[in-house]
Amino acid sequence: MTMRSRRIAALLVAALMSTLSGCAASDKPGDGEKPYVAIVSKGFQQQFWQSVKKGAQQEARERGAEISFQGPATESDVETQVTQVTNAVGKRPDALGLAALDSRATEPMLRKAKRDNVPVIAFDSGVDSAIPRTTVATDNRAAAAEAARHLAKALGGKGKVAVVAHSQTSGSGIDRRDGFVGWMSKHAPGIKLLPVQYGGGDQTKSADITKAVITANPDLKGIYGTNEGSAMGVIQGVRESGRQHIKSVGFDSGKGQIDAIRKGEMLGAITQDPLAIGRKVVDAALKAKRGEKLPKTINTGYYWYDRHNVDDPKIQSVLYR
Repeated sequence: MTMRSRRIAALLVAALMSTLSGCAASDKPGDGEKPYVAIVSKGFQQQFWQSVKKGAQQEARERGAEISFQGPATESDVETQVTQVTNAVGKRPDALGLAALDSRATEPMLRKAKRDNVPVIAFDSGVDSAIPRTTVATDNRAAAAEAARHLAKALGGKGKVAVVAHSQTSGSGIDRRDGFVGWMSKHAPGIKLLPVQYGGGDQTKSADITKAVITANPDLKGIYGTNEGSAMGVIQGVRESGRQHIKSVGFDSGKGQIDAIRKGEMLGAITQDPLAIGRKVVDAALKAKRGEKLPKTINTGYYWYDRHNVDDPKIQSVLYR
C-alpha cells in the first residue's frame, strides 16, 4: 500500500467513526421542511465550479429545495474531498451529488449513503461504482476527440504534440486524455504524441510542465490542456517560453481562456454547459428522492469555440461566468 493510500485509509476510518458517533442527531439543513441536496465538487476555485454551483442554486430555488455546495481548494486534494463527502453523508441529506476526484477513495462513503437510503448522483465524471443512480456529465471522450480534430487540422496532420492533463484518477481526466489520444492515433498518423504529463489542474504546475516539455522538444508543434487550470497553464507556459508559434487547444471556458483565444494565444477550446450540469444534478437528485427511475447518464452537451464563433449567442450562453 502506498503512503498516499495509507493516509486515505486512515482518514476514512477516522471519518467513519466520527460519522457513526454523530448520526443520532442530524444537522441536516432546512430541518426537514425542504428537500436538502448536499453537493461535493472536485474543486471550488475555478470559474467552472462556480458556474455549476450557480446552476444548482437556480434549480434549487425554483424547485423549493436547499443545497450545500463545497469542494477542495485544488483538484489534487483527495483527502479533503473524502472528509467533505463523509461530512455530507453524515448530515443525512435527501440526496448527494458527487464529482469524485478518486472513485476508490470515496467508495466507502457511497456504500454508507446507500445503507442510509441517500441516493447518489454522480456529476462531471463518472464514479467507478454501481451506487450512483445516474451520472450528469459532458461526453468527455467525444469532446476531447473534437479538440484533437481541430488541432490536427491546424497542424496539417503532422508534428509533435504534447498533452497536459489534470488527472489520471478521475473519470473526466481519463476520458479527456483517452478521447484526445485515441482520435489522434486513429485519424492523424502523422501526429507524434509525447507521453502525457499531469499537472493536477494547477495552473502554475501545468505552466512549468509546459515549459519543460517545450525545452525538451524544440520541434513541438501543438499542445492540449484537459481542463481550465491545465489550459491556462499551457497558455502561460507557451507565452513564457517565447514560442508563440506553438498551437494549443484546451478544455473549459474561463475568462482567461476566452481572452487568450481572442488574442490568438490559443487556437480554441471545448466549453461545457456548467449551468446545465448544476441544474440537472439537482433535478436528478429530487427525482431520485421521489423514487423515480433515472437514465444511466444525463448528457449535458459541449461546444467547440474559437475566435471565429466566440461571440455567437449560442456559445456566449454556455461560457463560464
